[in-house]
Amino acid sequence: MAALAQLLQEAGHHVSGSDKEIFPPMSTLLESAGIVCKNGFHPDHIDSKTEIVIIGNAVSRDNPEVIATVERGLPYYSLPQALSHFFLVDHTPLVVVGTHGKTTTTSQLAFTLTSAGKDPSIMVGGLMKNFNTNARLGKGEYFVVEGDEYNSAFFDQGAKFLHYRPHCAILTSVELDHVDIYPNVSAIEDVFKRFVRLIPPEGFLVVNHNPAVLDIAKEATCPWVSYGLHPDCDWTAGNIIFGEEGTSFDLFFFRKKMGSVQSKLIGEHNIQNTLATIALCHHLGIPMESILEGIRLFKGIARRQDIVGEVDGILIIDDFAHHPTAISETLSALRLRYPARRLWAVFEPRSASSRRNIFQEGFVSAFQKADCAILTNIFAPAKVPEAERLNLHHLVSAIKAAGTEAYLIPTADGIVAFLIKEARPGDLVCIMSSGGFDGIYKKLAVALQSRTSG
Repeated sequence: MAALAQLLQEAGHHVSGSDKEIFPPMSTLLESAGIVCKNGFHPDHIDSKTEIVIIGNAVSRDNPEVIATVERGLPYYSLPQALSHFFLVDHTPLVVVGTHGKTTTTSQLAFTLTSAGKDPSIMVGGLMKNFNTNARLGKGEYFVVEGDEYNSAFFDQGAKFLHYRPHCAILTSVELDHVDIYPNVSAIEDVFKRFVRLIPPEGFLVVNHNPAVLDIAKEATCPWVSYGLHPDCDWTAGNIIFGEEGTSFDLFFFRKKMGSVQSKLIGEHNIQNTLATIALCHHLGIPMESILEGIRLFKGIARRQDIVGEVDGILIIDDFAHHPTAISETLSALRLRYPARRLWAVFEPRSASSRRNIFQEGFVSAFQKADCAILTNIFAPAKVPEAERLNLHHLVSAIKAAGTEAYLIPTADGIVAFLIKEARPGDLVCIMSSGGFDGIYKKLAVALQSRTSG
């Protein structure tokens, strides 16, 4: 919603909005764009000058501003309806979808095209470090958009990406997620199949080489290629070297070496994200030298292995990971980048899926990648039926039984107090949450600084 607000403002509209809770980086982005975000919801926020209302998927039909919109007879859109109506109809959409990796891949694709002089428009669900924003309105033909499979709005049921008119697309992965909407893997696979059928025959599809994704690719009427670390992939990598400064590897297309890649990103998952970006850019006719230069210069996404700071020799990392697979990949990547550091994994179950016990066993496996795991209370537990709720006490016990030190500490302040006593120089603390986590990132840095100066 923050990205769409910026695009509309940049296109010449006057934009304001409301939210129950907003925090950096989106609050900072909106403020710098001159967009007023009012706290809470009130009918008066839909003032006499309001002409169009865009309603996010976190808002229900009994919201006072929704009621005011309907009573006044104002036109309203869901986010994906608005993006399609105001922007995508006049561009060539390049849509990145998948359970994991889509924010990084979308951003890398957008920057690589920008670096190559294509000046695309962009909307993505994270802060792109190269642009210091999550949206921009370019003058080129392409619109690069992150396609989310979550519901569009209470009045527009269905995946957002079904509105996005894909001409070319990347499909990164398919796993069970958003279990508040999709009851099983088959349901989520079905919606991805619907998406690939939207790509016209003259379009193009880039897919990760795994059985579930390849099965979905068969639904496409357009040409497609695969990528990944499997030797049968069309696009793949060899001679991989990980280091604290990033990753290097040789690039192969149908077993022919196409060049050597240098990237600031790390982890096998990010190699795959990079291969997907390269594959689509190559299809679009971008010279390989320009592609590799864009990849080299891409700085990544805020809240993806993001360094908050190093205090008293303790490195603090902020990451958005909340699905077991994403947590596992993040911790594996940090192991590769910082092999000598003791790794603390601090996790807040906040997303609709992570608060549920469907991933109870998956979390046990994921946290084996850390030396020490700290879990905190579930965010807004009342929103999840008790029978479906993640059992934190059982989870901590299972993590310990599997051989990893683990603790359950109810609050962010409690975690900070614990780490002040237990963390030592040379440690790495990775804090993972899909929300603000009560400002724990800055609290920990300040507390460690006080410990040092004291």
